[in-house]
Amino acid sequence: MWTREQLKSNAKINMKRNYWSCVAVAFIMSVVEGVGAFGGVRNGSQSTGSDSSYGFDGYQGMEIYFPVIVTVIAAAVAALLVFGLLLNIFVGNVLRIGANRFFVRNRTEMVRTGTVFDGFRSGHYGNIVVTMFLRDLYITLWTLLFIVPGIIKELEYMMVPYILSENPGMERREAFEISRRMMDGEKWNAFVLQLSFIGWYLLSGLTCGLVGIFYVSPYVEATMAELYAYNKGKAFHEGYIQ
Repeated sequence: MWTREQLKSNAKINMKRNYWSCVAVAFIMSVVEGVGAFGGVRNGSQSTGSDSSYGFDGYQGMEIYFPVIVTVIAAAVAALLVFGLLLNIFVGNVLRIGANRFFVRNRTEMVRTGTVFDGFRSGHYGNIVVTMFLRDLYITLWTLLFIVPGIIKELEYMMVPYILSENPGMERREAFEISRRMMDGEKWNAFVLQLSFIGWYLLSGLTCGLVGIFYVSPYVEATMAELYAYNKGKAFHEGYIQ
């Protein structure tokens, strides 16, 4: 059975051995995922002069154009949301596979930063996109029912991106099934492992993201790669992967 201390200790060793590449890959993922989640717009208002008749006409004009303004703002917000969604589906998820591949391989060898783009040149781009889209869709649908089932599903499918990082052509049902078996009995411990980084995330916020860029993000990525390595070893031992 793994312990948080063991996974984190191994992660620190692996991260320090190839530090700048780990930072670069984690930073790329932070930027892509941040842009994918962006969906807000900024707007402001200006005041007019104090002349009463001019102000009255101005308010009349605002009443006339208000529906148009609201429509334009709503369309802009919708466009940003659609852009973020498409970016995540066709770019972000594929880069996630490459990032996971980087951190898994970084455990045993020196890996180039360019590994983060391996999902695009794997020859299985379509399979990666569809499998990751379905994973996100299932988690979202379960979350819409209740928060807790959504969290459980996310933990259940946590290993799917790692499985695809090493087997990009694997059929999606097989990837989901292997992830479920890998996480059987591990979900609560994995959830606590994720919670254990809260202090680091707070420190990252207090430093305007600097600690996050240069330490927290690569540290978390390396730790989760260690969890996958343990689950993969368990899967070999139990015989449901070869």
